[in-house]
Amino acid sequence: MNAQKTLTKGRLESLDILRGATVTFMCMVNNPGTWAHMYAPMEHAHWAGCTPTDLIYPFFIFCMGCAMAFSLSKFANDTKGGVWKIIKRSLAIFAIGFALNMYPFFPTDNGHLVFGWDNWVDWLHGKRIFGVLQRIACSYLIAGLLIFWLKTPAKIGAAIAGLCVAYTAILVAFGTEPGPFTLEGTVSRKIDVALLGDTHVYHGYAYGDGTRAAFDPEGPLGAMTGAASCLLGYLIGLLLRKDTKAGTLSGDTVSKVFVFGMLSLALAELMSIWIPICKALWTPSYVLYAGGWAMIGLAFLVYCVDIKGVKAPFKPFKVMGMNAMMAFILSALIAKSYQFFHYSPSTYFGANELASFAHSVLFALIIMACLWVLYRRKIFIKL
Repeated sequence: MNAQKTLTKGRLESLDILRGATVTFMCMVNNPGTWAHMYAPMEHAHWAGCTPTDLIYPFFIFCMGCAMAFSLSKFANDTKGGVWKIIKRSLAIFAIGFALNMYPFFPTDNGHLVFGWDNWVDWLHGKRIFGVLQRIACSYLIAGLLIFWLKTPAKIGAAIAGLCVAYTAILVAFGTEPGPFTLEGTVSRKIDVALLGDTHVYHGYAYGDGTRAAFDPEGPLGAMTGAASCLLGYLIGLLLRKDTKAGTLSGDTVSKVFVFGMLSLALAELMSIWIPICKALWTPSYVLYAGGWAMIGLAFLVYCVDIKGVKAPFKPFKVMGMNAMMAFILSALIAKSYQFFHYSPSTYFGANELASFAHSVLFALIIMACLWVLYRRKIFIKL
C-alpha cells in the first residue's frame, strides 16, 4: 500500500478507537441480562481455547503498551522521572482495582448495612485482593521497568521471549498431574493460595467434580506474561510512532503491522500444539494469539481512520477510548450498586439469549452516554 496521510496533531486516533471498542465490548460481556442465557461469543472459554470475549483483556493491555511508546517518549533523557511515573501509576491503578473489590466498603445484606464485629470480619475475610486492574498494574510495572532498563526494540523483543520462556518453565517445573496447564495441576493456583490465602482469591473455576477451585486468573504469576502482552503492544507502538513523529502515516507501516499480526497468529497456533491457548493462565501462546488479533485490528483502524480519514462511524468508540479507565470504573460501580435498588437484570432481561444480549447493549449505551457528556466537556480522567 502506498497511501499516506499527514497527521495534524500527531495523535493516533485509531488507538483510542481500538481501546474504546475493547472497553465497550467489556461493558457488554460483563453485564448480560442473565449469566444463564448468553450467546456463545459473549462467554469465556471454559479453560483452554479463546472466544471473542477472551480477547478483551489482552487487547486492553496491548493498547496500554502501544500508548506507552508515545507517553514514555518524553522521558527519553529522564530515566529516573520515567521510572517514578511508572511506579506511581502502577500503584494508583492497583489501588483503584482493590477499592472496586472492596466496594461498597461495608458488609451488606440485601442492600442494607450489616452491623456487628463478626459480620465485618467475615466480610474482610472473603475479599479478593487481585483483579483486572491489579493485573494491569502489575503488567504495566514490569513492562515499564523493562522498557527503561533495556531501551532498544531488539532487547525488549528478547525480554518478551524471556518472560514467556521463564513463565512456561515455572509452570512445567512445578506443575503436577494431570498436567502443568490444567486447573488441577497448575502451580499458579498453589502460588495464589500461598501468597494471598484461600479466601482472598477467585473461586469461579470448577474442578471436574464441580467443586470450586481457589485459583485467581489475575493472580501474581500471570503478570509475567501480562507484561509480555504489554511489551508486544509497545513494540508496535514504536513502529507507528516513527511515522507519527514525522507527521505522516504510510500504508507500508500499516502493512508491516498487519503482517506481524498474521505471523503472531501463526506462531501462536503452532505453539498451541504444546502450550494451550488459555486466558486463565495467560499462556505464551495466548499472548501471541491475542496480540496477533490486536495487531490486525489496529492495522485496520489505522488505515481506515488515520490514513483514509474515515472517522464518523467510529466516533462512539473514540469517546469510550479516551476515557477508558472511567468506563471501567463506572460500569463496575453501577453493577455493584444494583443491590441498593433491589434491581436484578434477570427479572426483566433473563428470558432468553436475545433479552440478555439486549441488556448488555443497553448497559454499554448508558456508559457511553455518560462518557459522551465528559467528552463534550473535554473532561478526560487520566492517572
